[in-house]
Amino acid sequence: MPEDLDDKPASKTYDVPPVTRALALLRYIAAGNRCRNLSKASKAVEINRTTLLRLLHTLEREEMIEKAPEGEGYVLGFGVLELASSLLGSRDIVRAARPVLQRLADETGLSSHLGVLSGTDVIVLVRETPQAQLISNIREGSRLPAYATVMGRMILAHMPPDAVRALLAGYDFAAITDQTPTTIDSLQTQLAKDRAAGIAWSVAFFEEGIGSCSCVVLDQTDLPVAAISLSGPQAYFEEGSDSRQKIADGVCEAARRLSAMMGHFPK
Repeated sequence: MPEDLDDKPASKTYDVPPVTRALALLRYIAAGNRCRNLSKASKAVEINRTTLLRLLHTLEREEMIEKAPEGEGYVLGFGVLELASSLLGSRDIVRAARPVLQRLADETGLSSHLGVLSGTDVIVLVRETPQAQLISNIREGSRLPAYATVMGRMILAHMPPDAVRALLAGYDFAAITDQTPTTIDSLQTQLAKDRAAGIAWSVAFFEEGIGSCSCVVLDQTDLPVAAISLSGPQAYFEEGSDSRQKIADGVCEAARRLSAMMGHFPK
């Protein structure tokens, strides 16, 4: 009886080399390499020139790539966009985020979260924890004040300042800790710093003894649709901590991946 491949984990046992080579070539072109020099491209993707030439012609015929506007080399074609659009239409952000956040939690040993803006609050839609679970009061469905949390700050930081002012007009900025912004002006100053840094940090900013950091998730129009965060013991997030850079790299990469799934690609 033939084996059911759906029941087996992905492995190289069932690789189809031509497909692997075609995907490697697509990723190479997506990274901005035009394949103007076939010898250089052949070496970079480890595909011989003859096979490379055939793959280029096949991918162009299938509209996965097209000739570059200036006439030399190739860029991604509308076929890739059609596939991506089909993907985005078939999955929501929660389903897309779960595996990304689980991997992030496993790699860092910290709790990971996905939050979206709802009025002046952030609602936590996804929470994933590592094997060695750390204490966290944040649960799926938790509602947190946007101005006082890293996920809220990153979403607000990527909104027009006038929109933020309108959203929070007349808002009661309660001082949750001594680091919490208590006016719209002090919040705007913090948001400008967060946006410039590309990441928001909290070292006991919202909860004593707890640290966190966050990056924004953008859609195809460069608008913020959500934010990803990591949280755990404060010492992990302190400046100078051995783990701080690993945390930053992890949350930024997870946000980049999820943004790409939402159709956002840096210009």
